[in-house]
Amino acid sequence: MCGRYASSRRPEDLVEEFDIVESRIPDALEADYNVAPTKEVYAVVERPPSKESDEPPQRQLRVLTWGLVPSWAKDASIGNRLINARMETVAEKPAYKRAFATRRCLLPADGYFEWYPTRETTKAGKPRKQPFFVRPRDHGILAMAGLYEIWRDPAKADDAPDRFRWSCTVITTDAEDALGDIHERMPLMVDRERWGAWLDPRAQGAELLDLLEPAAPGRLEAYPVSALVSNVRNNGPELLEPLPLEHGPEETSS
Repeated sequence: MCGRYASSRRPEDLVEEFDIVESRIPDALEADYNVAPTKEVYAVVERPPSKESDEPPQRQLRVLTWGLVPSWAKDASIGNRLINARMETVAEKPAYKRAFATRRCLLPADGYFEWYPTRETTKAGKPRKQPFFVRPRDHGILAMAGLYEIWRDPAKADDAPDRFRWSCTVITTDAEDALGDIHERMPLMVDRERWGAWLDPRAQGAELLDLLEPAAPGRLEAYPVSALVSNVRNNGPELLEPLPLEHGPEETSS
């Protein structure tokens, strides 16, 4: 799964990186080095200018809540369980299939965290888990494949400005090569040349899955970081600083 990631880039940098036409960011988010479920995150989407317009969809930068709330949900709490969507079932599973059909997004990240069970044990007798940070080897941006939904809160008045909740989930797949030694799942990345096809809400069909594939060998690197990241209250660039590897996979890059 993907349960934590880092996102430190400014919205103006994301606008340039992703060729954003319209930024829908009322207030910039603080750099977050420990993004956890239920937090607000940046997302790149494509939306038609209006229901009546014949103009093509426009690429927008928005702030969404991590944890997808399907349009049919009775309350928003279901989003706490829907932080990841498995690639193998995303096109058919009721919680995701509507979003997969027309509401796909990119979630910009510096990289993501995974935890590897070491040979050491905790006081409870369980393996101590060593966190690793996984990022592009060139330190570029990571465009994670995601889905988003727009949920109408039935408890809000029709004119309430917050009556609609925009939420998202990260699509995951089997991890390959050395990254699979750290954790069996990993978020799917979308290559730059496929961003347009993935985001276009007019594109439909099983061929959309062909746009998604694990990062090619050599594209990502993984290294151990401080266990401070395990506590979501800790946040800062020091969480990304590498530690000497004492216990873990023999090879930590793919």
